[in-house]
Amino acid sequence: MEALNVDKPAWMDEEELTLFAEAAGRFFDRNADPDTLARWRANGVVDREMWTKAGEAGLLGVSIPEEYGGAGGDFRHEAVIIEAMGRRGVEGFGITLHNAIVAPYILAYGSEEQKQRWLPRICRGELVTAIAMTEPGAGSDLQGVRTTARRDGDSYVVNGAKTFITNGQTANLICVVCKTDPSQGSRGTSLVFVETDEAPGFRRGRNLDKVGQDAGDTSELFFDEVRVPAANLLGGDEGQGFYQLMQKLPQERQIIALQGMAMIERALEVTIDYVKQRQAFGKKLIDFQNTQFKLAECKTEATVAKVFVNHCTGLLIQNRLDAATASMAKYWVSDLQCKIVDECLQLFGGYGYMNEYPIGQMFRDSRVQRIYGGTNEIMKVLIARTL
Repeated sequence: MEALNVDKPAWMDEEELTLFAEAAGRFFDRNADPDTLARWRANGVVDREMWTKAGEAGLLGVSIPEEYGGAGGDFRHEAVIIEAMGRRGVEGFGITLHNAIVAPYILAYGSEEQKQRWLPRICRGELVTAIAMTEPGAGSDLQGVRTTARRDGDSYVVNGAKTFITNGQTANLICVVCKTDPSQGSRGTSLVFVETDEAPGFRRGRNLDKVGQDAGDTSELFFDEVRVPAANLLGGDEGQGFYQLMQKLPQERQIIALQGMAMIERALEVTIDYVKQRQAFGKKLIDFQNTQFKLAECKTEATVAKVFVNHCTGLLIQNRLDAATASMAKYWVSDLQCKIVDECLQLFGGYGYMNEYPIGQMFRDSRVQRIYGGTNEIMKVLIARTL
């Protein structure tokens, strides 16, 4: 049952996208069933073979041109995958980071040699990607990054530590945000790719114990005199990293809004189903006016959010989504996500606090949405600059 009554946006009104959505849904139904999800959560990591299966199914690199091994789609296809995962509770599988965050850096800024070298293997799942931004002393403030990449002949020597890195235990191609000229501040920032299978001095730290998102391998990474070819500098010119990051952050923030929207809809669906069955004081929970009022409020706010998110996705597809509007979507939807999931959990009573119930897992998984991709406080700073 659909919890919301929002018409399909114009950008989704194509038969090919409908068929793709059905295929993506079938893939996750087959390969990420509840028992598999439970195993991934217990292990703290998604099985490595899931990446190979996704590559074989054509879900990796869906928005990468066919000439580089991709499916030749666009961000609409990424949005379809995000919704398919979110509506099924598939958390921890970092396909969206891989597809819609890291690969676009290579496509947009990489040299032809870099595109030919990395993108086909990304699309096949031979390479799993990560982006190493956050450090123990630098989070939303990327200008505070202290990891360095020192030029030495035809190599860069990378030193530093990163933390909270999604896909950190699995990734073997990592985009490292570092300073190639620390004296230049943000203008000395560059993106250097480290292929970990050929990188003495690279090591993975702990798979971090998080409040939620249990199946996702979120890790510490360490670079101790890691020597990488100079050809791994994204685009070939030093000092372009901060610009490259700023250009792509709106898409990352819209992704977070889409993920939040998918969870909101799932939370409402499971809660409406529950209150129609659960009884208290001789009648179903849905028959209590308080239940009706709470869910009416949630449905109204969720409807407003979905219309806005669809609008922002349309802008992104047209390359018109600016940083402030993306910040609005990210902060508004992630705040609302936490609010609605909390309201829904309350309607489950004690059962809502049990991890075996999906609403309890959603409660834990949703909290980080207000933190990563730039905290919601930073989002408000960016919006305020447009006043």
